[in-house]
Amino acid sequence: MRAMLKGIAASDGVVCGHVFRYSEPDLSITKRSVTNLDHELNRFHQALEAAVSEVETIKTRATKNLGADSAQVFSAHIAMLQDPEFIKSVEDEIARQRCNAEAALATVVTDYGASLAKLTDNPYMQERITDLHDISKRVTAHLLGIKLPDLALLDRPVIVVTHDLIPSDTVSVDAKYILGFVTDLGGRTSHSSILARSLNIPAVVGTQTATADLATDEMVIINGTTGSVISEPTAAEIATAKQAMADRQANRVRLAKLRHHQTVTKDGIGVTLAANMGTANDIPSVLDNGAEAVGLMRTEFLYMDAERVPTEDEQFAIYRQVVSALAPRPVVIRTLDIGGDKPLPYLHQAPEANPFMGERAIRQSLAHQPLFRSQLRALIRASAYGHLRIMFPMIATLDEFRQAKAIYDDERSKLTTAQVPMGKIDVGMMVEVPAAAMLADRFAQEVDFMSIGTNDLIGYAMAADRTNQDVAYLYQPYHPAVLRLVDRIVRAGHAAGIPVAMCGEMAGDPIAVPILLGIGLDEFSMGAGSILKTRQLMGTLNVHELQSLADTVLNSTSTSQEVITMVQAAVPGILDVR
Repeated sequence: MRAMLKGIAASDGVVCGHVFRYSEPDLSITKRSVTNLDHELNRFHQALEAAVSEVETIKTRATKNLGADSAQVFSAHIAMLQDPEFIKSVEDEIARQRCNAEAALATVVTDYGASLAKLTDNPYMQERITDLHDISKRVTAHLLGIKLPDLALLDRPVIVVTHDLIPSDTVSVDAKYILGFVTDLGGRTSHSSILARSLNIPAVVGTQTATADLATDEMVIINGTTGSVISEPTAAEIATAKQAMADRQANRVRLAKLRHHQTVTKDGIGVTLAANMGTANDIPSVLDNGAEAVGLMRTEFLYMDAERVPTEDEQFAIYRQVVSALAPRPVVIRTLDIGGDKPLPYLHQAPEANPFMGERAIRQSLAHQPLFRSQLRALIRASAYGHLRIMFPMIATLDEFRQAKAIYDDERSKLTTAQVPMGKIDVGMMVEVPAAAMLADRFAQEVDFMSIGTNDLIGYAMAADRTNQDVAYLYQPYHPAVLRLVDRIVRAGHAAGIPVAMCGEMAGDPIAVPILLGIGLDEFSMGAGSILKTRQLMGTLNVHELQSLADTVLNSTSTSQEVITMVQAAVPGILDVR
């Protein structure tokens, strides 16, 4: 049935394609008595074989996208599916109860889980409970004849329609099979939006009803510039969409000519355009889009979907691969930022009423120092292979930074004594807590650089959870209060003679770019897919003129809309860059 949905324009562009609805199916089972045990045993073995084949495919793609170490969790799943004791337990249960295979499987999994749950002092066994339920769900789906949706199993280009996405949903996905995203929830800084901009594909988020209104294989057109979604489009609408796709591709070809250019404004001011990245798999995109640096490498993706904490050597291998491949470009690597919407199951954190305000990021690292020290050692060792910079996230107080820096200094001293090769490393911080922004002048005396993490800074400054649809209207990157905080941080850094970067989504926002240039931001770090169009935009802007714009915005506006109106008047056509 034809439907027209409206959501938030999260990543620009138009695309036409078939839907892949990514949602959990109903795997409810009913216990049935059976008379043909051989048939039931055969059903079970066929489901096992199908599940093993599926997991092997996922493992292969995860190895390609994330590396062999990160794909090891799937080896554990295969081993459990092929475990003779587990298989015999289900076979015996089918025979004992003379019941259907899915009911017997559920009984065995419940019994196994209860036994493992008693081993509360054994983290490894606790992790096996999660693995057990994962493989059980996969086998049950095959027994019920239900296709379990899995982004890692995509084998054709689709438009992903889902309620919401979290980082772990996409760590092993092959990007070439994703044409675009449509979600029920989310905003411009949600994971699906950030991923879409990184991949340079259209996205519409916050539609509320996409998963209810759109079905797998249905033809849709999504417009990530206007925030609209059309299902069952007419032939004329499809033709218009395909022309827009062709125009977008032609524009990409034109922008590609800027790949090897330095970023310079119209009046000759040099600016650094850097890329945000999540894994080593992003290296080609960073290079193809002409990034002059990496302003943020998120290390949490090395830990997600792993069955244990990555070892120092495993981390070292990844960091070395990244900095050596991108040398001589500087690469800022952020220490582990977990908690909030990015928990790690094997750390067994106690539930928190408000995890975004709880033990996350640097707080987690300082509370789990062996984990932190292992990561720092791996980073220090990798610095011998390129230009590596270390950044601590979520710093709120000087005491936190000093404690983290002291641990870094201690590990560096130990490695120096052991004559381990290493390079010069700048150590800086993300400024994403308002308290740190207000004390930026004090921090600037002790750090080598500062990078403004606007995704969280905006949320904390406006007291608005960016994942909560009810208060999404308060998440305002152009709010004068937010811009004043940014200005304060930049001024503090420059007064101390250190560079100031921005690695939040705001750095690649066309409305924000003129203001940030006027404020004097040194480095803009964004999804790689936004770099070339931002370079093109900056080449048309005069910084000296934008300084007047920034002064007026900072001193004469009271609302976000006033800021937007002022920027549009100063830079006509700025919205066409989106």
